[in-house]
Amino acid sequence: MELPGGSAGSMVTEYILGDASYPLLPWLMTPYKEHDLSPEKAEFNKRHAATRMVVQGALANLKARWQVLKGELWRPDKHRLPRIIYACCLLTNIMINLEDPARDGMPASYNHDDGYTQQVSNVVDNGAVTQRDLLCQYVSRLDSKLP
Repeated sequence: MELPGGSAGSMVTEYILGDASYPLLPWLMTPYKEHDLSPEKAEFNKRHAATRMVVQGALANLKARWQVLKGELWRPDKHRLPRIIYACCLLTNIMINLEDPARDGMPASYNHDDGYTQQVSNVVDNGAVTQRDLLCQYVSRLDSKLP
């Protein structure tokens, strides 16, 4: 998408959201880490966190519904994982469209790996910094503000 009000060629491309422990890369957008953020950067961080929470909730629902996503079944061949997740998403959408009662009572979240310790990376890609700043400018021009 082209950045409204930006210079010609200021494009914001598709990306994946990661929390602050991940490195900032052109395809992986992380929140701003510094203190005393400008209002635009603070708004970006709020929207980033809100969007990540939606994604985490959706993944938790998938894990709660599909046992294959909880265990070791996919780990020997991690190249199959995207196809497995895609199939689970398709089947979940079909169940939702058919208003399947099997989804009633599903837990909202599931911690799939109790022994996991999050690793923090301080790697930063300079091109990604520029891309995140462009995205921040775009977000700051949106009308609605989060509470």
